[in-house]
Amino acid sequence: MLSEMNRENLELLSYTKIAEMYLKEHKKTMNTADLFREICKLLGLSDEEYQEKIGDFFESLTTSKDFILLNDGNWDLRANHSVKIDIDDIYEETEADDEEVSDDEELSEEDNYEDEDYDDVQDDDIIDDDYSDLTIVDDEELDN
Repeated sequence: MLSEMNRENLELLSYTKIAEMYLKEHKKTMNTADLFREICKLLGLSDEEYQEKIGDFFESLTTSKDFILLNDGNWDLRANHSVKIDIDDIYEETEADDEEVSDDEELSEEDNYEDEDYDDVQDDDIIDDDYSDLTIVDDEELDN
């Protein structure tokens, strides 16, 4: 339990780890400000430190795979939420997508190349104008 840990041990933990332990222990969701305020209380951080570090804490929560931001603006542990996928919906979408392509719409490889602009490129387009003014100088000319 967090309340039983001494400050020295808490200071060894990251803010996100403390937040994870706090949410597990209290079994409730919290917004960023309240959650970080609780962490600051546990660590004995001042209001100035709270103001300086809350942005980094928010970034840590958003980039962590362990947390999820709920619609009400509160954070919770991702482990407490599951994604429900209806496998029938996936198969229905796949079958509908397959039916939309008709024989007339299928293109051969030749048709795909004809659609590209490769034939429009001229040899003159390949020459880079930045190098056209350069000349080759041999070592004797460099010494003079």
